[in-house]
Amino acid sequence: MSIKVENLSFSYGEKEVLKDVSFQAEYGQFLSVLGPNGVGKSTLFRCMLGLLKPTAGGTYIDGKSTADMTASQLSHHMAYIPQSHNPVFNYSVFDMVLMGTTGKMGNFSAPGKEQIRAAEKALARLGISHLRDRGYANISGGERQLALIARALVQDAKILIMDEPSSALDYGNRMRVMQTVKSLTKEGYTVIQSTHDPDQAFLYSDRVLAIHGGRVLAYGEPKETICDQLISTLYGVEVEVCSLYEDRMRVCVPANIGQ
Repeated sequence: MSIKVENLSFSYGEKEVLKDVSFQAEYGQFLSVLGPNGVGKSTLFRCMLGLLKPTAGGTYIDGKSTADMTASQLSHHMAYIPQSHNPVFNYSVFDMVLMGTTGKMGNFSAPGKEQIRAAEKALARLGISHLRDRGYANISGGERQLALIARALVQDAKILIMDEPSSALDYGNRMRVMQTVKSLTKEGYTVIQSTHDPDQAFLYSDRVLAIHGGRVLAYGEPKETICDQLISTLYGVEVEVCSLYEDRMRVCVPANIGQ
């Protein structure tokens, strides 16, 4: 069982953004998509989620094309967690999480006991039950991100698509969010995130997909892909990738530091 992107291309008018992008993620895997700003990471996610129609290729879940699925069917498979979210109204954290259950209800239905229990369970699972009645706009960035993850969990989709989930967070919140997300893979969730942080990608990922110029530059296990040349090509800077703790972690250090 897996999600597979096969020869996916996309253009905005005559501007080709993605060119023959292919990769696969199994259930229970954490995949990080690396690449500079404007390389097409968010466009890739929009194509996978059915928000944009690829000019070629497509996305397949367990062998079935997502192009043949309705929005409701897609919501049973994939949940999207944005980088940040600022609703017009200051809903309570509980109401924000409860909104994730709407895909399971009819157009004119209201949440029932089952949906309320699911939202309460998700809050408890992520350790934010104490925020239940707080205004979503009045909590920290890390707490908001955990609330969005809880909303995705009640959607009951096993594939989580995350657009730079920790980029706006401080160090402590970033670590808490990433550890929480990583723990979900042990329960069978597939997590696909975009990130600018190669150190983070190495620490948490089972697979890394590097995109440059709209094409796949590298794809594979972190130890096979994250190296000096890859990071220099992606971001246009000279770095040395240093191994720590018997290669359980790698960090990027500027090549000319101290000069």
